[in-house]
Amino acid sequence: MTARTLRGLLAGLVVVALAATGLVWRAQDDPQPATARGAAGPTPRATPTEQTTGQSPGQTGEGIVSLPDLEMARSVTREDSYYPDAGDPGIDSLHHDLVLAWDPDDETLTATDTLAFRVTADADEFRLDLGEPLEVASTVLDGEEVPHEHTGKDLVVQAQVQEGSEHVVEIAYSGTPEPVPAPTTRQDFSTVGWTVTTGGEVWTMQEPFGAYTWYPVNDQPADKALYDFTITAPAPFVGIANGTLESRIDGDLGTTTRWHTDEPMSSYLTTIAIGDYVTEEQVTDSGVPVSLWVPRDKQAAMAKVRYAREAIEWIESKLGPYPFSSAGIVVTDSRSGMETQTMVTLGDDDYVLSKKVIVHEMVHQWYGDQVTPTDWRDVWMNEGMTMYLQALYESEHGGPSMKAAMARYAAADGFLREQAGPPGDYDPGTFGEGNIYYIPAVMWDELRQRIGDDAFWSMVRSWPTVHDNSGATREDYLDWVEQTTGEELSGFFDAWLNGDSTPSTT
Repeated sequence: MTARTLRGLLAGLVVVALAATGLVWRAQDDPQPATARGAAGPTPRATPTEQTTGQSPGQTGEGIVSLPDLEMARSVTREDSYYPDAGDPGIDSLHHDLVLAWDPDDETLTATDTLAFRVTADADEFRLDLGEPLEVASTVLDGEEVPHEHTGKDLVVQAQVQEGSEHVVEIAYSGTPEPVPAPTTRQDFSTVGWTVTTGGEVWTMQEPFGAYTWYPVNDQPADKALYDFTITAPAPFVGIANGTLESRIDGDLGTTTRWHTDEPMSSYLTTIAIGDYVTEEQVTDSGVPVSLWVPRDKQAAMAKVRYAREAIEWIESKLGPYPFSSAGIVVTDSRSGMETQTMVTLGDDDYVLSKKVIVHEMVHQWYGDQVTPTDWRDVWMNEGMTMYLQALYESEHGGPSMKAAMARYAAADGFLREQAGPPGDYDPGTFGEGNIYYIPAVMWDELRQRIGDDAFWSMVRSWPTVHDNSGATREDYLDWVEQTTGEELSGFFDAWLNGDSTPSTT
């Protein structure tokens, strides 16, 4: 997520408290949640799931997902230590084929999710997260309809399953999705999930959870899956999602787009935007295609997001090749930014559309998307290194020197720990606050000074490739750093990540 903590976190006394350090953030009002209403909407096109001997459960529509593709999406699932109500480690999602039809007039979503999954433990039922306002019409498991219960956000499919078995469940549902409260005190967002504007446009952001507001999902970051999206909306609206645009059909019933991801992602990294959009295409010097999507009535934003190509090229010079087959940015009517995989979601706001924030969200494609924390207690693994790279970018483009930036971050350390806790043991009600950004950024700079530039940058470039397309625990990460650097760092990391007070700095 964008480092907007520096804008919305610290207002009033906070600004006064930090004025002496030179750290100044500007506050902004919370976004207003969408008003929910509506009835039945259009019925999306869906094709029965195809299966062939020797192949794993596949996608609806064109083609079949082959066994090697699904192997890529196998995950070690877990219950989240911070937000255990979201997700269920009993299943490992492998592939979602989402067919979505949006009616902006009555704000109704009609959808089918065909989910291929692996069972991780014997059970008489399995559970997915799905928003309470959505009504499930049917659950079909391996071609046979089975009973289900949908209470609150828990969709329980009543069918006996065995550990290691793989299945396909097709879930048909409809209704008006509603965003849910976010566990944060930030002011640039207060809700997460499917959000509707006054004109019926849609955008989604869902960190640390909220994907379940619009589709059935194991909504926990350890479970990565492949995705296909088919989105239909009446003209002039068009649907945008992660991955590459495989097809676009403009017909009498509206515009249908099909999007495909060829590498797995966590549910919080999915994105949907539906509205009247214009688009442009770029290609980086390394050959990465970049698609830019901006609302037709906000085309001034296009000039800003064109920086995506240069941002990726700068990051590649520091971290190595871009880790996915495509990149993109979609601008929405929000007030924050999110590193949604391959299609970054940015609010229509001068700060969020700034070059440094574009760089920040693109760095996340390596740190957060390519390799993802398996538990939300370790969101610092995403934000600390990304904030460090953002500071480096600013230092090389007319901003404060790295020495000055790290001194300013360090000066705020004590206040940030007091406000939300240490970055590795934060208060769960303060998700995404400045402690997970600025404190670990200083920690990484202290490590750089300890081991030297060459060893440090070799480590920084290598880590995302070591866990390519997978998740990692804190222990995975820190043990790997020790092995790679040859340093004993347990005390160092414990002080920075879990300590109540600011460690000494160089």
